[in-house]
Order: sequence, then C-alpha cells, then structure tokens
Amino acid sequence: MAKISIKGENLPNIPWQDKPKGSNDIVWRYSNNPVIPRDLIPCSNSIFNSAVVPYKGEFAGVFRVDDRSRNMRIHTGSSKDGFNFQINPEPIQFVCDEPDIAKFIESYDPRVCWIEDRYYVTWCNNYHGYTIGMAYTYDFKKYYQMENSFLPFNRNGVMFPRKVNGKYLMFSRPSDTGHTPFGDIFISQSPDLIHWGCHRHVMSPKRDKLTWQCTKIGAGPIPIETSEGWLVFYHGVLTSCNGFVYQMGAALLDLEKPWKVIYRSKDYLLNPRTIYECVGDVPNVVFPCASLQDPASGKIAIYYGCADTVTSLAFCYADEIFDYLKNNSEL
Repeated sequence: MAKISIKGENLPNIPWQDKPKGSNDIVWRYSNNPVIPRDLIPCSNSIFNSAVVPYKGEFAGVFRVDDRSRNMRIHTGSSKDGFNFQINPEPIQFVCDEPDIAKFIESYDPRVCWIEDRYYVTWCNNYHGYTIGMAYTYDFKKYYQMENSFLPFNRNGVMFPRKVNGKYLMFSRPSDTGHTPFGDIFISQSPDLIHWGCHRHVMSPKRDKLTWQCTKIGAGPIPIETSEGWLVFYHGVLTSCNGFVYQMGAALLDLEKPWKVIYRSKDYLLNPRTIYECVGDVPNVVFPCASLQDPASGKIAIYYGCADTVTSLAFCYADEIFDYLKNNSEL
C-alpha cells in the first residue's frame, strides 16, 4: 500500500468505527446512521448538508435546518463526541455592518474552514439569486457576516485551509436560477477574502458518457492537505429516468496549482443504497459537506447529507483512498 501523510494537527478523539469484517469498501458507513435525525430540534423538517470541525477538544459546526415552513436556514451546534449533537433551535443571527447584504432570503449547505485565527463559514446564500455567502466566527456563538464572494448564480463555495502562493482559495460551481442541470468545479483566488479573481477551471462532469458524475459535480468538504497533494471529496450527479442521483467521489490535486488534477476516481466511493439515503424529501442523495482527519492514524471521518433529510457519517483511511485513486483514476 502506498503511503500518504496528512498535514495538520492530530485528532485522537476523531469519531470512528472500524471497517466491518469482510468488507472491501474503501469508504464505509457508521452502523448507527443517521447521526443527526431530521427532528432533532422542534422546528426542523430536516437537518442535512452540514459542516463539523474540531473545537476545544470537542466538535462544533454549522448545520442546515429546513424548518416546518420549509424555510432554509443555517444554525450553530456542538457535540462532545462527533456522534451526538446539540443544535441551537434559532438560526444564526449575523452581525453585519452592511444592512443590504444582510437582507438575504435563504441560507443553506454550509462549510466551515479554520484559517489562521478564526473559522470561516461559506454557504449558498439567496441574495437576488443564489451566490456564496461568507462569515467568520471565533467561538460558534457570534458570527460576523462578510461580503458575498461572487455574483449570482453560484453554489458549493468551499475554502482551502491555508493560503497557496500568498492567496486565499475557494472552490465554487457556477450555476443557474434553479436545480442546475450542469456544473463544473472552478477555483478562485483572493488577496483579502473580499476581492476574488484569477478563476481557474478544475474539473468537468463526464458528459461524454452515462456515469455517476455525468450531469454535474461540486466540491464537498474542505480540501485535506497531504504529502502528495490536496485530497478532495466531491459529489457527482447522474440524471436517471427518475431524476438526479447524487454520489461521492474523490480527487487528488496539485499542492501549488490545485486546479491541476493528478488523480480522479473513475467509480463512486459512496452512493445512495441505504433506506436513509434513498428515501426522504429528495430521494437518492449522498452529499458530503465536512471531514475530520487524524494525521497520526490516517483516519478520515466524513459527514454527509442523506436524501436532503438527515446527516450521516462515513469513514475511510487516507492510504486506502490514495491507493484507490492511483489505481482507478480517470481524468
């Protein structure tokens, strides 16, 4: 097995469950999924597509909650062990010096990224059309809203955990006004987290044939820095006779020029096949939004949304993902 080392601080209390005996899966599910049910708080219709990070020896994050009026909002929450969560029943109320950008309609599908001295939150923000909202927090109690990153229409804003060549980086997927039937992953650069440019194309769907990622793709969790490149989990979408089917794959990107793809999974790593992934408000969805990793052991835990209804956990080892990508790559 090829060796790949994860950069960053060790996480000895990473939520984890060993691979089932006899399993050949590269990514396997937690046996007690879902970890966040749809009705964890009184107002919720569903809780999914959410972000979790280590925080003061425990875990914290930002969670998508669709309420019983079907308003899409993001809430703050925490967990002592990464399996059992407490979520604030009230949506995040941002501190914002610009009243105009504070007047957004919907917020959903957050990611959370530690950069330098604070946690940055990105989310799909309905501000005269879907764009990428940004905020930061130091304590998961008070959140400071920043300027939106891009013009509408755009989704899946995912930041990198450090500057590359002196610039902040963010993935995004330009889209349209609705459930976009297309989507490529792009990367943009910024000197100050306000002005974004130097856009580069990263990956396209496999439009030339019917595959698990032939309709659209989008970035998932925060990229993981490794000795061999940036390890990225992403979602790919197939248009079936019954609608969209969302699956998860992985890619390895160049460390200094992360718009250059080294390996890309030919087959999916996780797809809807359990009842909680296949049945819900939007059937047949696996949507990764966050990962935790322990460099000492190579363990990776992935939080993913299921059927736009609940949140679940899956696990893998960095070495096994790397080996899989090397031997099953199709750029």
